[in-house]
Amino acid sequence: MALIAEQGYRAATFQAVAQRAGLPSTRTISYHFAGKDDLIEAVTAEILRVIGEFVSGAATWPDDPRQALAAYIRTAVALNDSHWVQMKALTSIVLDHRPGGQRPYDAKQENPAVGRVQDILERGQQDGVFGRFDPWVMAVTIQRSLDGIAFLLDQRPDLDLAHYADELVATFSRATTVT
Repeated sequence: MALIAEQGYRAATFQAVAQRAGLPSTRTISYHFAGKDDLIEAVTAEILRVIGEFVSGAATWPDDPRQALAAYIRTAVALNDSHWVQMKALTSIVLDHRPGGQRPYDAKQENPAVGRVQDILERGQQDGVFGRFDPWVMAVTIQRSLDGIAFLLDQRPDLDLAHYADELVATFSRATTVT
């Protein structure tokens, strides 16, 4: 994960992984993984496990859609703060991994993240606390502002993530408010 986070998906060759792990050859890696796709799938599964644990343990999701949206945003920012390596590696994998020659990004992988936000937005519209907008477009916009945090931290390691979270919550509160 650290190799991918630091150098990108393309740098994660068996040779580079073996060298990073201090292994004399790639045999140990190839014993456990049939190829790079296999290795990346295992890394991705571990990252998703970590994210699942963090999200399920970090927040109780309020019933009020405004509070639920704010909690989601703050949880995602906190996840990037405490698990930067995993989030940066996952972002690199999502951008560049082409299992079996497929396109690098499979929209099905995004459904859990965007779907959760979209559900909050739709509930808020049904309850009359959010205005009129396309919930999918807004959910994608919100998620993209969160997906980019790992890259922002690359450029600005001193980024005040609490302030960033506050600004995102305020921005999307204004964007979703009934007008």
